[in-house]
Amino acid sequence: MGSRAPHVLVDTTPAKTIVVYRNGDQFYVGRKFVLSRRRVATFEGLLDQLNEQVAVPFGVRRLFTPTRGRPVRELDALQAGGKYVAAGCEAFKKLDYIHIVPRKPAKMRKLKEIKPVVHCNINVPSRWQTVHRLSRQINVFTNGRLFIPPVKIIIPKFSLMEWNCVLATIGEKVFPLGGVRKLFTMNGHLLDDSKDLQDNHFYVAAGLETFKHFPYWKCPRVPGDVQQKYTDIEKYSRRKKKEDPKAKDPQKHDSSPPKAQDSVFYAKEERKKPKAEPLMRSGADGDVYKAQTPSGETQGAPEVKEDLDMTVEVPEDQKPAETAKEVQAAESDLLGLEGNGHLTRTSARIRKWFRFLKKNQMAF
Repeated sequence: MGSRAPHVLVDTTPAKTIVVYRNGDQFYVGRKFVLSRRRVATFEGLLDQLNEQVAVPFGVRRLFTPTRGRPVRELDALQAGGKYVAAGCEAFKKLDYIHIVPRKPAKMRKLKEIKPVVHCNINVPSRWQTVHRLSRQINVFTNGRLFIPPVKIIIPKFSLMEWNCVLATIGEKVFPLGGVRKLFTMNGHLLDDSKDLQDNHFYVAAGLETFKHFPYWKCPRVPGDVQQKYTDIEKYSRRKKKEDPKAKDPQKHDSSPPKAQDSVFYAKEERKKPKAEPLMRSGADGDVYKAQTPSGETQGAPEVKEDLDMTVEVPEDQKPAETAKEVQAAESDLLGLEGNGHLTRTSARIRKWFRFLKKNQMAF
């Protein structure tokens, strides 16, 4: 008997790799698909797989060749490494699908800072620099406290708009008596606007008290050029005071020394007060109710004298107290009873009461 060939159950056809484009899309980069007989047995199965991977309006219904647009209807017509165009119900749109190349992402351009052109050697801050340097960095002393070193304070851009905000920012790090209410230069010049502030300069913060003139510039943290500047200012002011003539201000030569005059215990001369003129009395008896200068209407009129027999009614509270007759009669009756020996305790109390009334001159 002849030998029988073995029955092959597995398909050994090699898999094919194809590239599929989208119909009418010039920016769609082709997508690779691997076709094997195990997974894709029919042409309809291939269309279903393409419909899942390639987004085509109304689904993938047909395949075309990229150059001439011929339709492909069988799996055997597909070539390994071939390129095809997936389309729906629409007609084939002729494009150069083969030369579609993926675009490279555009590089981000670095924004370079444009510096101004320098035409001379003068160092003038340009606009592109001052936009970023609106804040101020200053050094602040505490008024009257020479041994406390200055504090560095950065005043932000938004605080420079109002002077009260500048003082409040300084008050967060400097603590004079009563809070920061004033800001002076080191020689005592009062500032009232943020435009007068200079970078890396030294100032003195004070409260409600007056500025205390101390040599703040002699602090070791102050630069040498600033120390020299304020030292020269101080020497100039002293020299100017000496040159001013003192004869312009006349002084009174008193017997007491000047220190004694400034002393609290020295009694200063009081200014003599003008004596007040005595009041003029027009009447002969000096009555204050009479007019000092008679008016024109009363001149020449006869004066009416007061009647001596006229009686004047006096108020009851101003009359002198008088003892009532009834009190005296009752007292005499009690004395008669006492002489007869028939006085009781009640009568003794009544007699005592009458004596008290008589003594104080009160009416019963």
